[in-house]
Amino acid sequence: MARTWRLMGADRRLYESALPGTLGGNRRLRIYGRLDCPSALRWIAKGHYVKNRVFFADGATAVAAGYRPCAICLPAEWRRYKASAGR
Repeated sequence: MARTWRLMGADRRLYESALPGTLGGNRRLRIYGRLDCPSALRWIAKGHYVKNRVFFADGATAVAAGYRPCAICLPAEWRRYKASAGR
């Protein structure tokens, strides 16, 4: 049996994927970032965050689901988000 990963779609529903997610997010905070984000890894190490962790196939899906980029690991995306948030 092939392994599957549970990802969140643009409609905020979880689905099984044959490919792993490229980005992780926090369902409660509605933030997404790289899987190696130092800030997220610190929270995970403290035992926080894991129960609210979700995964996305890409940034466009995360944004469509209502998540914002992480300022730590995705600074360029975060700046674009901040610039457009006031519109």
